[in-house]
Amino acid sequence: MADKIQLRIVTPTRLVVDEEVDEVTAPGVLGQFGVLPNHIAFLTLLQPGELSYKQGGRVTRLAIAGGYAEVLDNVMTVLADAAEFAEEIDVARAQRAKEQAEKNMAALNIDDREFALCEAALHRATARIEVARPETRR
Repeated sequence: MADKIQLRIVTPTRLVVDEEVDEVTAPGVLGQFGVLPNHIAFLTLLQPGELSYKQGGRVTRLAIAGGYAEVLDNVMTVLADAAEFAEEIDVARAQRAKEQAEKNMAALNIDDREFALCEAALHRATARIEVARPETRR
């Protein structure tokens, strides 16, 4: 039995993580889920939110903007639309994006197709802000 899992996080522009880790927590579309070594084969959609992983006593946090996660043979592969480490996030820019998304949503009708796009932008911005704030770090 393995005591580590290989975590690979890939975006369209870069390989973000390729490391052995003890545990991963990610935001699935059906809720947050955890992956430990020897996890059952698994495939899911991800929603914007925080992905974290543990190595020893250290926890590393990233904001991801949705995508897919696959767990197979002690390898977790995440194909994310975007992924940023907490220290890479421009909080002021994320706050402006959040405010703009909220403003756009207020101006649209609930039936408007663009409402879903604005809501997705709001979720991405909120996830980035939460991951970047030092007071929310575990």
